[in-house]
Amino acid sequence: MLTSIKKKFQGYIGIVASAFHNLGLTPNDVTGIGFLFSIFSAYFYYWHPEIWLIALAAICLLLSGFFDALDGAIANRYGETTKFGAFIDSTLDRVSDAMVFCGIVIGGLASSIWGLAALITAFLVSYTRARGEGVGVTMAAVGIAERAERILIIVAATFLELIYAGAMEIGIIILTILSVLTVAQRILHVYRKTKTSS
Repeated sequence: MLTSIKKKFQGYIGIVASAFHNLGLTPNDVTGIGFLFSIFSAYFYYWHPEIWLIALAAICLLLSGFFDALDGAIANRYGETTKFGAFIDSTLDRVSDAMVFCGIVIGGLASSIWGLAALITAFLVSYTRARGEGVGVTMAAVGIAERAERILIIVAATFLELIYAGAMEIGIIILTILSVLTVAQRILHVYRKTKTSS
């Protein structure tokens, strides 16, 4: 969904990508930086003796998502795409998702049932894309809740939690529902594409 919007900001992303490239950073370096921010995010969701500290978790999560977009921009702009880079980027994205959801649940911001449901459905969103691409179907921008949308939902729920206790739980429920819809959309998309080509 946000993939199409992101294309409108390629000029801006390109400027930032150029700056990081000029510093000598590779796409994998940027992937690693994004992963570190996701670790910090998960930690602050887990450890927040003062409720306002979860704002740091949200900021770190946004930065993680930004670097996740930036590594691909650098790779594409400078011809540094590699199979391993794509593999490690996708793998660390899944680890990041798991850590953040665990941090939210263990930190008492959402129930374990909905946290687990959100984690499972988020993984299924990624899995259906990977399997779809595995059978030769283009999956970019398919579905209402890709990773960027999921990050924004969590961030929005985080800041709402500061003024309304229970907002994170509601956000996780909404995210779960949207993830289920996304999985259904992707299954239907692959079905239509493979049926046409068969």
